[in-house]
Amino acid sequence: MTESQRRYPGSVDEPLAAGRFSAWLDDMRAAIRGEREADVPCAGCTACCQASQFIHVEPDETDALDHIPAELLFPAPRLPAGHKVLGYDEHGRCPMLVDGGCSIYEHRPRACRTYDCRIFAATGIEVEEAQPEVAARARRWVFTFETKEDTALYDALRAAARHVVERDGSSLTANGLAVRALSFEPDRDSEATPAPRADRTPPRTRR
Repeated sequence: MTESQRRYPGSVDEPLAAGRFSAWLDDMRAAIRGEREADVPCAGCTACCQASQFIHVEPDETDALDHIPAELLFPAPRLPAGHKVLGYDEHGRCPMLVDGGCSIYEHRPRACRTYDCRIFAATGIEVEEAQPEVAARARRWVFTFETKEDTALYDALRAAARHVVERDGSSLTANGLAVRALSFEPDRDSEATPAPRADRTPPRTRR
């Protein structure tokens, strides 16, 4: 059984192509830095829109704020004035999800534009139990590892993820931990560089 299957038990009869690992990593880090949006092949999936998630909307996101009814926005805890959160209904669904799609897709918040559930498959960080549909989607992603660089980058990210979970696991959401792992810089974030994985075989590799 692969590491991915241990973390996300269940059927993987219909794997999803996640793309080449190094290319995805470059693009995702650019999205986190605010240089682009995440390009996720959702193919109609709305799992993240039904995962009981609070969506952070920052003060400079005037377009998103103009398209979300004010009564659905609340002050973001422990953040300066002007930061808002968009909640969810009794079923865990984003209130902007209408007829199976985002009703403000072209105006959606930055948090939605940069969200990519492939981050869980890449880091190995477990999705919260309250988000089973996101976990089910995450376990289907299959990256390709075409060169030694892909494998080395994968190993480094997994090591960073383990370090971040050990250090910050009680204070961040799964997505927050995964994002922090992608931004991890050993010289800045830790006195010691995380050790590499003993098993250097990427999970469920396709060539």
